[in-house]
Amino acid sequence: MLQRPRRGDPLWIWALHGWEGLSWVLIALVTLITVVGDGPTRARYGVPALVAVLALCYALVRCRPDHPVLRPYGYLCVLVAVLGGLSYVGDGLGVFYTVTLAQFVVFADSLGAAVVYTGLGAVAITVGGTLREGRRVDVLTTNAISSLAVFAVGVLITVVTPRALALRDERARLRADLRTAQEELVEAYQRQGAAEERERLAREIHDTLAQGFASIIVLAEAARSGLAVDPDRSAQQLQSIEQTARENLAEARVLVGAAPRSGVAAGSVATTLRRTLDRFTEDTGLTVTAELADVDCDQPTRVALLRCTQESLANIRKHADASTVGVVLARHRAGVELEITDDGRGFVVEESQGFGLVGMRRRLAEFGGDLTVTSSVGDGTRILATIPMNGQV
Repeated sequence: MLQRPRRGDPLWIWALHGWEGLSWVLIALVTLITVVGDGPTRARYGVPALVAVLALCYALVRCRPDHPVLRPYGYLCVLVAVLGGLSYVGDGLGVFYTVTLAQFVVFADSLGAAVVYTGLGAVAITVGGTLREGRRVDVLTTNAISSLAVFAVGVLITVVTPRALALRDERARLRADLRTAQEELVEAYQRQGAAEERERLAREIHDTLAQGFASIIVLAEAARSGLAVDPDRSAQQLQSIEQTARENLAEARVLVGAAPRSGVAAGSVATTLRRTLDRFTEDTGLTVTAELADVDCDQPTRVALLRCTQESLANIRKHADASTVGVVLARHRAGVELEITDDGRGFVVEESQGFGLVGMRRRLAEFGGDLTVTSSVGDGTRILATIPMNGQV
């Protein structure tokens, strides 16, 4: 049985169901006219009786379409019988067949069934009208021709309706596919956002907390080994440990959202890098030469340059076995350049798989920048970080 129309259904489906509802209004009107008119007694009593049976069956099948006896096809059988009876009891009552054409489509669940039951309806009114008018050949021919014309309209309806339903179902499928695609896209964005956030946190932890803890370990080992022979130096190293621990605590608060996002004190980039280099010299005893131009840049760019410096210095301390370090910060037409060199043991760049260099490249890429690493075994290392500055001076 065809379901009630839904939002988005083709106009034809709405019209079909509207026709079904209108048919009962017309049936009631014709029945009322027949009852109060001066027609034959058979029509005045037969019409309301047959219509009452049809209405009762209609109500039952609409309320209980799964009824064990009166299923939709059972109702169509009753409809065919009632149409034949109406054509028999009254002249012109075959019009009920035209009025109820929509019901053959609504209650049949296939094209073939709709055509068959529509044809049975045409046969019923033809036979009923012929029996009422005397079983003459000319009457049979006339009734058959008129019934056939209405039947042709019914067949047209049954052919058009499945196509309209197919269009409805296709649109419903497309809407469902669109909703699914939108949901999958939202989930993909959420997963991508979560992955990017995890990567950002991993980079921040590596560039801040991990480097700080590594520095604390190195300073603690140095302070312990020199405690007996150089207590002043050990005291200085313990002070550096305390300072590094405080900085790590501040960075940890940034990562959990309890402090400003950058976690870097305000000031020019040259001043920020100078403080970092002084701490590095103090902790390692290495010779550091620095040429730091007073470059004006925003806070995110300043943080990126600082993180690159911290990562490079941490690698020098852990791996380079260098004696001197050079740092140059310069402003060029294309942007700002940060160069860090050392005279350490160097390494094969293509074989490096550390997270630090990858993290620096990704951090710079967020600003449209780039990282160039030049090194070879025994020749030291050169790190060049570039960031476009968009016309800033």
